[in-house]
Amino acid sequence: MEIIHATGVEGARHARGLAVVIDVLRSFTVSAFALAGGALECRLVTTTDEARTLVAATPRAVICAEEEGLPVEGIAISNSPTQIRAVDLKGRVLVQRSSAGTPVAASVHAGVDIFAASLVVARATVRACMSRHPDTLTLIASADYPEDHACARYMEAIINGESPDLDRLLRPLRDSERYAHLMSGAWPGFPPTDLELALELDRFTFAMPVMRERGYLSLTRADQPPAKG
Repeated sequence: MEIIHATGVEGARHARGLAVVIDVLRSFTVSAFALAGGALECRLVTTTDEARTLVAATPRAVICAEEEGLPVEGIAISNSPTQIRAVDLKGRVLVQRSSAGTPVAASVHAGVDIFAASLVVARATVRACMSRHPDTLTLIASADYPEDHACARYMEAIINGESPDLDRLLRPLRDSERYAHLMSGAWPGFPPTDLELALELDRFTFAMPVMRERGYLSLTRADQPPAKG
């Protein structure tokens, strides 16, 4: 099996075989916590206006959005797994808009199947991908950030039968000024606990396949039937 590493929207547009779109901080960590908390589905869109429209048309839906990593006025949940854990999502739909993960997933062309991933579901995503026996696997870091590349390298190492050292892979993140700033709690809508939750390796045992629907992408748990309606 050929493994390709790609980054961002441009990388997604050229994805081949089976695609895994990775967003550790924080979009697809949020998705995983939402599904683990009982959400039926996460519906991914590329703009805040689309998110508002979709949530208005979806009974009991919850909206989660940020722009350039910052909270959006009038939207209480800002792409934060900490905030998502505090919401009762049982039987509900989460509508998500983020600056990296959701537009990158939307950029994968229609002939390529997609999984969404983050560190909390990394090993489960590998299992799901390998069960498809793809000739080519494209691992897409949704942004050029060390945590997304670390997740991709971790997944590749598992595929190759290796025992990856995640601490080493994450060292560029932890040594960065960005990490120190996020840990300080000074970033609006980004509590330091988001980092702790996002970097908890293989917390969940389900993968997150993404299906194309009219007007959005549908992200669900691979171990549960798709949501209806």
